[in-house]
Amino acid sequence: MTKKNTVFLCNNCGYETVRWLGRCPSCQEWNSLQEIRVSAKAAPAQGQAGQPVSIAAVEAMADMRLGTGIAELDRVLGGGLVPGSLVLIGGEPGIGKSTLLLQAANALAGSGANVLYVTGEESVQQVSLRAARLSAQNPAVFLLAEHSLENIEACIGSFRPPVVVIDSIQTIYSEALGASPGTVSQIRECTARLMRIAKESGSSVLIVGHVTKDGSLAGPKALEHMVDCVLYFEGDRNHLYRLLRCVKNRFGSTNEIGVFLMTAAGLEEVNNPSQLFLSQGEGSQPGSVVCATMEGSRPLLVEIQALVASSGFGNPRRMADGLDYNRLALLLAVLEKRGGLHLQGMDVYVNVVGGVQINEPAADLAVVLAVASAFRDKSLQPRLLALGEVGLTGEIRAVARLEQRLREAAKLGFSTAIVPDQSKGDVPDNIKIVTAAGITEALEAAFGGGDNS
Repeated sequence: MTKKNTVFLCNNCGYETVRWLGRCPSCQEWNSLQEIRVSAKAAPAQGQAGQPVSIAAVEAMADMRLGTGIAELDRVLGGGLVPGSLVLIGGEPGIGKSTLLLQAANALAGSGANVLYVTGEESVQQVSLRAARLSAQNPAVFLLAEHSLENIEACIGSFRPPVVVIDSIQTIYSEALGASPGTVSQIRECTARLMRIAKESGSSVLIVGHVTKDGSLAGPKALEHMVDCVLYFEGDRNHLYRLLRCVKNRFGSTNEIGVFLMTAAGLEEVNNPSQLFLSQGEGSQPGSVVCATMEGSRPLLVEIQALVASSGFGNPRRMADGLDYNRLALLLAVLEKRGGLHLQGMDVYVNVVGGVQINEPAADLAVVLAVASAFRDKSLQPRLLALGEVGLTGEIRAVARLEQRLREAAKLGFSTAIVPDQSKGDVPDNIKIVTAAGITEALEAAFGGGDNS
């Protein structure tokens, strides 16, 4: 630190140096370093350092969680809010973060907990107007229009609410720094101070962070290592559903998702998301196959659609929406080599209905059958489910939690399921099981040419 107590921080990546540079050594951006004046820090007192404690002597805290009143949100949080935790909810502007938190604040207030809702982007009148539209006007929700972190800290210290909502972190600034609100230095400093406030007061603090489309510019990506829990609100403006996905959770699983439906009256919980992502048409169409993917502890039935058409260019196109592109290329190579389908001169497009992202290999067989159905322009058996990981030699490997996936499919009326032949476990009685060792057997069974159950 210089004698003037100033440092230079990059507004793009947060790189810190004691002298000005024309170009940031970290992100290579020109003229991105800004001079920040910081307050001098007092030297630590001698002889007051903490003493190490044996982990066996530490008394474990009871898992006391505060339910938000929204089951889908509690599922993603791992059962509710942990006292003294700092939760970051990120997403693109306008996706519904403020709506979700205002509804959660209203539900928390209904259970007897006072909630402090700090708004930095809107006035209290504007928030109240939105609350009236959402029917979320519980008197135990207190609004505070403030940008200064010092004033917010003083209000929390005197009011001592169990839950604090900061909307959003990009609008909060600390007077100890000379940078503008929204810069990397301000966001990091304010988040660190809020973390300390949460730990000292025991209040659960939820902060909203906006991200750009690349998700990297002065947004939650710079804060993920600082907070206890990171939730991302995902969705397409052209669809009514929203997905709340957990990517970090120090107090629970990171595999859960919450599904909501955006309506004029706010966000509604979707108790059976499988019906939301399945097409409403009767019967099966060429290129359409349903698979059951696992999102945490919840089975989710999704429809995979494929389109195969003659290519008008020298290099055929391969497009995947909701699937990994490299995985699709691998499956197409296996289908051509082991399944006998000639796809060299064909354009192949694969889409997961509803914009769901599938990251597990259990959907491999459904992708293969969808492409084969589209290539032959022939529908598969109606109410058919396909599950299995496809190997390079064309074999179909077992998937985890098969029984749970099949029970979800049987509940929604599916009558036949093609699964790997080495699958084990109990299966529902009202669904017909067809086993296949390789993709050749699976193709025969799917198109009605074989049955080896």
